Amino acid sequence: MDRLMALQVFSEIVEQGSLSGAADKLDMSRAKVSRYLAELESWMDARLLHRTTRRLSLTTVGENTLEIAHQLLGSVNLLNEIRNQNVEELKGQLRLTTSLSLVDSFLVDAVGKFVEQWPQTSIDILTTDDAVNLVESRIDLAIRITNDHEPNVIAKRIGECRSVVCTSPDYIAKKGKPMDVQSLANFNCLTFAYYGRSAWVFDGPNGPESVTISGSVSSNLSEVLLAATLKGQGVSLQPLAVVRPLIESGQLVTLVPEWEPKTLGVYIVYANRKQITPLQRGFIDFLAQEMSSSEDW
Repeated sequence: MDRLMALQVFSEIVEQGSLSGAADKLDMSRAKVSRYLAELESWMDARLLHRTTRRLSLTTVGENTLEIAHQLLGSVNLLNEIRNQNVEELKGQLRLTTSLSLVDSFLVDAVGKFVEQWPQTSIDILTTDDAVNLVESRIDLAIRITNDHEPNVIAKRIGECRSVVCTSPDYIAKKGKPMDVQSLANFNCLTFAYYGRSAWVFDGPNGPESVTISGSVSSNLSEVLLAATLKGQGVSLQPLAVVRPLIESGQLVTLVPEWEPKTLGVYIVYANRKQITPLQRGFIDFLAQEMSSSEDW
């Protein structure tokens, strides 16, 4: 949990008088605001707000937490002012690598905002799902969706990738729907070469659950699997941020919604902490902020 963001959300809930008001003010979904509040209360091991259908009121722990939150957030604002006064004008070129799916669903918009803010910068993007050697390929930063990292790199978590099991309406018409995750073993599961090729892991109604799967197509590119899924060739595990528009338009249908696939982290990876440049640091901080305010990540 980003505890500083959770405190900011909590403070805004109190300021606005409702979760919906805080969501509008912070430009995030009400569900995400509710999740931040729940995680903060879990961390504090206490209820912070009395909630009724008409109003919110602070508990005693909530009053104490709000006071500390105001102090911390005020200190952060002061630090940001100091940092902004001393940071050099960002300029130069960044070379980064990430997957095409992440480029389409997040990075294009984020990069556009960044270069607009810092017009003397440019971004060179290498799209690949392979784990590129950063030093040999002269890559400044990599953005990866994973829970495993190769040795000798620095990884900063900036978000999380939630996934869904999905397929096309045509495939359902031919094969039907699985009743539970274990039934997926009887379906043609299109798999990613680097993750979940023989088993998918879920958090279900009764806790963690793994299902052995197989299928006719495997690829190192998630876009290949998505194209095959849309053509009715099988079932695949896809990032929610990528397929949400396809689900909302009816081109894809989610399966076994009671079981949530294992969440992966979104990381910015770089080779050497000591040699990081102001441009790299500025871009890392910018992306972390952009992803923290995104409903899908």
